Amino acid sequence: MARKTSRKTTKTAKPSKSTTEVLAEKGIDLTATPVALAKRVSEEVERLFGEFGIDRNLIRSVTRGDLGGIGLWEPEIEMFQRDGELVVRADLPGLTRDDVNVELRDGGITIEGERRSEKEDKRDGYYHSERSYGKFYRRLPLPEGVNGEDATATFNNGVLEITMQAPETKQTRTRRLTIRDESQPKAKGKAA
Repeated sequence: MARKTSRKTTKTAKPSKSTTEVLAEKGIDLTATPVALAKRVSEEVERLFGEFGIDRNLIRSVTRGDLGGIGLWEPEIEMFQRDGELVVRADLPGLTRDDVNVELRDGGITIEGERRSEKEDKRDGYYHSERSYGKFYRRLPLPEGVNGEDATATFNNGVLEITMQAPETKQTRTRRLTIRDESQPKAKGKAA
């Protein structure tokens, strides 16, 4: 009687690649600086959206925080004290003073308006036109004690500046505290 023998053949397994090796093959370097990595992610997102027909300029606008092209925009505003006055300054490029309204009420200042942009490009046999509109609204609380009755506003080269008398600050007495070590016993008062 013939004896049947079975032989097992073993395949040599290929060593699995690490995540870092797989990403390196795709051109992604994890040793890059955080800024370089963020830029790479941004580029990949732009590429992905581009495959679906979404304009890459929209993605750039979102990542930069400048959504003026699609009607969403928020002006940069700063508030500081200068020579006894409280100053509120807003950067409003491309706007005129007629495009902006400023109101002081209920302990705050409101800056609102509309930003409009129209561009035309005419060449031989070519015409391109773009229009964008968008309202903006910013409300800032004013420090306690500000009297807005004497406030004034100026507009120069796209910069709105509102000035008013700064509130008086009360001088408080400063007292330095001694920090004890927890192992030191606390001082106790005399018992009666």
